[in-house]
Amino acid sequence: MTINHKYILDEAKDYLFIALGLMLFTIAFTVFLMPYQIVAGGVTGLSAIIYYATGFHLENTYIIINGILLLVALKILGVKFLMKTIFAIFTLYFMLMFAQEIIPKQENGLPFKLMGEGQDFMSMIIGCVLSGISLATVFMNNGSTGGTDIIAASVNKYHPNVTLGNVLIAVDFCIIGSCMFFPQFGTYLERAHKVMFGFCVMAMENYVLDYVMNARRQSVQFLIFTKKWQEIANAIGTEMDHGVTILDGHGWYTGQDMKVLCILARKNESTYIFRLIKMIDPHAFVSQSSVIGVYGEGFEEMRVKIKEQKKIDENRIRNEQPA
Repeated sequence: MTINHKYILDEAKDYLFIALGLMLFTIAFTVFLMPYQIVAGGVTGLSAIIYYATGFHLENTYIIINGILLLVALKILGVKFLMKTIFAIFTLYFMLMFAQEIIPKQENGLPFKLMGEGQDFMSMIIGCVLSGISLATVFMNNGSTGGTDIIAASVNKYHPNVTLGNVLIAVDFCIIGSCMFFPQFGTYLERAHKVMFGFCVMAMENYVLDYVMNARRQSVQFLIFTKKWQEIANAIGTEMDHGVTILDGHGWYTGQDMKVLCILARKNESTYIFRLIKMIDPHAFVSQSSVIGVYGEGFEEMRVKIKEQKKIDENRIRNEQPA
């Protein structure tokens, strides 16, 4: 398979899973959050707040706000960076519109309450879990839902010290807090109730999002003590295309020298590694441990800013001077 074909297949897979993630997000939002007028962050949440307060269709507000943000961001971030974002925005727009057409309505025009009356909190939990999983699916396939993500990426480009997470939290905080300025939501106490629910949504959704993404990226370390170290190393290197580090070991009790295999792998590769070890040497001694992070080729990129060399030299000289 040529590189071009592989690239096309990878891109097609990304777009497919982005669409599936957006479908799950649409279900979470229209079935579990909208019926109970639960607010959330992001442009979707802002669109929902405007819809609850004015009746203006949610999907129309969503596409208008994102359209404005896209026009601004195209110049800053470029078309290539935003291709999947543009796809996600229009896909979610049509999904939200279609979902609201087919879902039965209450008397107030909102989708029917699947969980029944008075089940706001339970519906919020289910909606947050589903939306967190859906957003993780989109992000893990190099996609974005647009909206506040565009704002965060644009700010981060000109101010690298301002993290994406800080921008998103600040924007979502303002969006959810805006409920206090809509008298249509009732008294100040009722508006505060909505704001508190919104903050719960933001916290739970981000927790599920982080959990799913970190679970997929979680890595493990194997230390394998075996007399058949060469056969196991060859099997892992050839069948899994995985790197293996060979360490020199010395047994305290036996007094014999031996080789120890050290392997860093994704957690979902563990079963296959154990299977290879057991097929070659069922009596091998294996230690598996979770690691906080693995950075480098085949794993995560080291996302840190490198200081200018001049500043590094100045700091080094300052530290070397006697007190």
